[in-house]
Amino acid sequence: MAVHKSPKLPENALWEYALRVLGHRAHSAAQLRQKLSRRADSPATLSAVMEKLREYSFIDDQKFSDVFAASRLQNNGFGRLRVLQDLRARQVASTVAEEAVSKAFAGVEEHELIQQFLDRKYRSIDLKTFLQEEKNLASAYRRLRIAGFSSQGSLGALRRYNRRTEDWNEPEGLD
Repeated sequence: MAVHKSPKLPENALWEYALRVLGHRAHSAAQLRQKLSRRADSPATLSAVMEKLREYSFIDDQKFSDVFAASRLQNNGFGRLRVLQDLRARQVASTVAEEAVSKAFAGVEEHELIQQFLDRKYRSIDLKTFLQEEKNLASAYRRLRIAGFSSQGSLGALRRYNRRTEDWNEPEGLD
């Protein structure tokens, strides 16, 4: 089976390719650099295109992070830990990611966000009955943690449905 290699692109063609890539969805600077490096005919070409993208404000990790964090909160209802993790996975600097998450979550009460998440994910289920079963309770806790909510906030929300969570020890160092 032949492996298809993409042709290496000179500066003008790489610029056009970068604009097409950014037209599909936003990328962090590191993500875009990685993607363009596979197509650039030289490191100098890559640097020139990246500089031109910065000059035209087509890449800006702060703006990218601000929009990304707000979107993950509004559209997905994720917790701050998940949004921070997702930004780091997109190779955004920790300080930039943390600042964006702090801005997006300013004034947001975690317990309200958790309740909205539970209402959305378990919309057709009576949680009071469903969470009486240990495996369902554990599953709901894992779901909340994966969605980026703190251990304390997750346990607090689940306690409204099942008092057995009071016996659970909160894992240390996870939040």
